[in-house]
Amino acid sequence: MTRKLLDTDQKALEINLDDTVYGTFAEIGAGQEVARYFFKAGAAVGTIAKTMSAYDKVYSDQIYGAEASGRYVCESRLYKMLDHEYDLMESRLSEHRPDTKFFVFADTVSAINYTRTVKGHGWLGMRFQLDPKGPTNDFILHVRMLDNNNHLQQQAIGKLGVNMVYASFNYHHDIDQLVKSLLDDIKDRVVIDMIHIDGPDFKHMDDRMLCLKIVEHGLSEVAIFNDKGRSVHVSEFLYKKSVIVVRGHYKPPTLTSVDVFKQSSRQFCTDAICELNQTHMLAELTLDNLKSEDQLDEKDYLHRADLLNALGQYVLVSDCKSHQNLISYLRDYKVSKLGLLIGVRELLEIITRNFEQNRSGNLLSAMGELFTKDIRIYTYPALTEDGTILRAKDLPVPEGIEFLYKYLLDSQHIVEVEEYDESLLKIFPWEVLRLIREGDDAWKEMVPEEIIGLIEEKKMFGYKQAAAQINEN
Repeated sequence: MTRKLLDTDQKALEINLDDTVYGTFAEIGAGQEVARYFFKAGAAVGTIAKTMSAYDKVYSDQIYGAEASGRYVCESRLYKMLDHEYDLMESRLSEHRPDTKFFVFADTVSAINYTRTVKGHGWLGMRFQLDPKGPTNDFILHVRMLDNNNHLQQQAIGKLGVNMVYASFNYHHDIDQLVKSLLDDIKDRVVIDMIHIDGPDFKHMDDRMLCLKIVEHGLSEVAIFNDKGRSVHVSEFLYKKSVIVVRGHYKPPTLTSVDVFKQSSRQFCTDAICELNQTHMLAELTLDNLKSEDQLDEKDYLHRADLLNALGQYVLVSDCKSHQNLISYLRDYKVSKLGLLIGVRELLEIITRNFEQNRSGNLLSAMGELFTKDIRIYTYPALTEDGTILRAKDLPVPEGIEFLYKYLLDSQHIVEVEEYDESLLKIFPWEVLRLIREGDDAWKEMVPEEIIGLIEEKKMFGYKQAAAQINEN
């Protein structure tokens, strides 16, 4: 589908001229700009029932209730605004406008401040109907603003809000168009790192697929969904908590994967002196690992997501070109302590690549960006072709970097996972995948019991039923 590109004023005017759409704009903090675009476009009387801004916190609490966390720019605040304003509008207007599709647009935003201690971010939401007297749907997103002054950030929020209202009514049937349209006229000015869409009219949209689209279409390098498959944001569930990120292909997750999850999280909590219930583990799927011949296989992605969710895992989808990008992203949201777990072979690739790319004298700087004092890189051992165990301390790093690598080990910037099941090192995901496709039931001995039925039921990864089972049937 080819999408007609409209500027912000055109979108606002088109909504204003639709006499079936009518609603409220409620904006807190620096987000006072969305309603202004609809007023400026003309014919706003056809769209706007009310605008309001409870800028003072006392006023805001009187209207929407107090926040136990003390934070006003948060997801829970946004939902309180949507609940209050939609209930109010429906109770006052439903009898008078029976043929109207009602909506409430709300945002709570903190723009960059004069001292640059606040970078600028916010929560935006729509509650809306696609049919008069039909059910309501929720469209929620989190945005980080990249402009370097307050005025430009407010302008970007205004444009994003218009894009969001327009997409809700015009691109609700097409996930790609909906996601891409959010950046119309503000590309490279914002990062949209969380989208959640829920409601009877959006059963065709999966939050896990929205996470993939966010990253695929360049809205953010990172998106996260929880063990139930719902989009979540770092600032909401990792605020002042600890996290360990485990990168892998997970095609499929094996018994080795489960051992990695268990042992790395246990050791990380011990090393970081943090409670297990205050620590989250994120299984990372990178865009590169999800591609086959430069093409994304969405069905394959959802199968991996299904299996990781079945194991109780939160999943981080990323297109970070380096670990530094991911570390920087998580730091921005006040994650308390951070660990990254990678395979020992991947560690060798990272060390070697940094050495080759920085021979000219920037080696210490490049390595310092990754191996900082508040980050620990955990490594899980691997089995070599001759049957010996390859550990971090045994890596054949380039000669010119041996001294630095030894320092990273001694200072525990690089830490080996100490407790692991040696017998599981013989399980290789590509071998499991081959057995699944050939109909050899031996694969069932190599994966967690929780996911065997899912692989068979959904015929994941080219699953072929074993000959013995076919004969029994």
